[in-house]
Amino acid sequence: MKKFIGRKKNLFFVTVIAVLLLAALIYSQFDHAKQSIKIGVLHSLSGTMALSESPMVDAVRLAVEEANQSGGVNDAQIEMIVTDCRSDAAYCAQQAEKLITQDGVQALFGCWTSNCRKAVKIIVEKHHHLLIYPVQHEGFEQSPDILYTGATPNQQIVPMVSWALQQRGKRVWLIGSDYVYPRTANKIIKKLLIAQGGELVAERYTPLGEQNLDEFALEIAANRPDFVVNTLNGDSNLHFFRALRQAGVSAEDIPVFSTSIAEVELKAMGPELMAGHYAAWGYFQSVSNKENRDFIERFRHRFGQDRVLDDPMEAAYIGVKLWVNAMRRAKTLDKSVVKAILAQLTLKAPEGAVAVDSNTRHLWKMLRIGRARTDGQFDIVWHAERSIAPAPFPFFISNSEYEAMVEGAP
Repeated sequence: MKKFIGRKKNLFFVTVIAVLLLAALIYSQFDHAKQSIKIGVLHSLSGTMALSESPMVDAVRLAVEEANQSGGVNDAQIEMIVTDCRSDAAYCAQQAEKLITQDGVQALFGCWTSNCRKAVKIIVEKHHHLLIYPVQHEGFEQSPDILYTGATPNQQIVPMVSWALQQRGKRVWLIGSDYVYPRTANKIIKKLLIAQGGELVAERYTPLGEQNLDEFALEIAANRPDFVVNTLNGDSNLHFFRALRQAGVSAEDIPVFSTSIAEVELKAMGPELMAGHYAAWGYFQSVSNKENRDFIERFRHRFGQDRVLDDPMEAAYIGVKLWVNAMRRAKTLDKSVVKAILAQLTLKAPEGAVAVDSNTRHLWKMLRIGRARTDGQFDIVWHAERSIAPAPFPFFISNSEYEAMVEGAP
C-alpha cells in the first residue's frame, strides 16, 4: 500500500512539473509574440536589381539589431520579415499587401526603382500604412504615408549636371533604363541644358536588365560628347562600362556621370572599369567624420571586413533609425501618431546631419560628387556647402509634362 501511495505521489509530482514546464513554454511563446514588433523589408534578392538591392537588407538589419540591443521599441524587440521582390514591381506590391494584411507589419522598408515604389505606394496608401523609401527618385511625388530618405532631383541630378557643364563642357549624351525615373531625370537635364547653354548630342534608352549595349558605346565613341549622363539601373551598368572599354572610350576623354552606381556596384563590376568616371550621392564611404567611421566599423564588424557601404545602404540604415526614434517617442503603434512625429525628426547620420522636411516628408540632405578610384572608393571632388532642402516638384516641369512621360514609359 505504501509503495502504491509513493508511486502515486511521484506520478503527481511528475505531472505537476510537466504542467509547469508546458505553461512556462506557452507563456514564453506568448511573451515573445507580445514583445515582437514586425517590419517588412522589400528588396530584390534576385533579378537585375539584386546586385544593388540585396546589400541594403544588411544595412536595415544592422539598424534593427542596434535598436534591439538598446532595448528595442518600448521594450519590444523588432522582427524583420525579408521579402525578395524579384526585380518585379507588381510582385513587390503583392508582397507588400501580404506583409500588411497577413503578417501584421508596422512599417515597410524598401524598393529601389520608381516603378516598384509607385506600385507599393498604391498598397500603402490604400491601408494608410507606412513605407520608408531609401533611393533617389525623379520627383513629382510626396505622400503622407511615405518617408523618402533618398535624394530629390535638386539634391542630385541638378547640381551634378550643372557642375559637369562647368567642368567638362557643353555637349552631353544621355543614356538610361527605359522607365519613369531615367526619362524624367533626362527631361530635367534637357531643361538644364537649355538654361545653361548645353547641347544634347543624343538620348537613348534600353530595357532594365539589357546586356547588349555595344551599339550605344560605339555611338558615344563616334560622337565624342564632352560627357555622358548615365541613368541605367541594375546590372546593365556592368555591361555598359565593359562596352565603353571595348569601344575605346576613356574616362579622361569622355567621363560618365552616373546616378545609380556606388561602391557596391564598383566592387561587383571591378573598380578598374569605372575608375576616373563620376557619381553623385549624398553619402560616400570615403566621407570623413566620426559618425561615418563608427558606422563603417560597426557594419564591417557585423558583416565582414571586406564589405563596402554606399548611399542607398546608408539611406536604408537612417530610415530605420528615424522610424525607431519616432516609435520610441510615440509610445504607441498608432501609425498616424508615428508619422506625425517622423515629420519632425533630425538625425546625426553618417552622411552628416539630416532633417525630415515636414511639408514634403523628404530629407534635407548633402550632395557630393565623387570620382571613382581603382580601389573601389570615390574621391570627393565637390560637395554642397550645406544641406539642401528637398524640392520634389521641379518648378520648370509642369505636371502635364510629367504625366505624359509616365504614360509613355514602360
